[in-house]
Amino acid sequence: MNDKDPAAYDLLTYTWVFVLSLMGGAVAFLQKLRDGNARVFNLIEFIGELCTSAFTGVVTFYLCESAQFPPVLTAALVGIAGHMGNRGLFLIEKCLSNKIK
Repeated sequence: MNDKDPAAYDLLTYTWVFVLSLMGGAVAFLQKLRDGNARVFNLIEFIGELCTSAFTGVVTFYLCESAQFPPVLTAALVGIAGHMGNRGLFLIEKCLSNKIK
């Protein structure tokens, strides 16, 4: 297991994690717009989507680092988790709950 301190990662690493996560969140919001599940000019909903995506992406990054996944796989999973947003958080919670039991 990787015991790296979260504060030890450099700014470039956090930048790509946030960018991939935010891109995933933006794509998810655009899909909601296309499907009629979001309003076009709802800035609060868009910001909420991006915040949730960024948080989910960072958590996924830490989990991938802990499992020592290759960087390319980690990047892909961070983007996917960012796109999943709340659903990604629910799945992470479910997996961790099952592992603890």
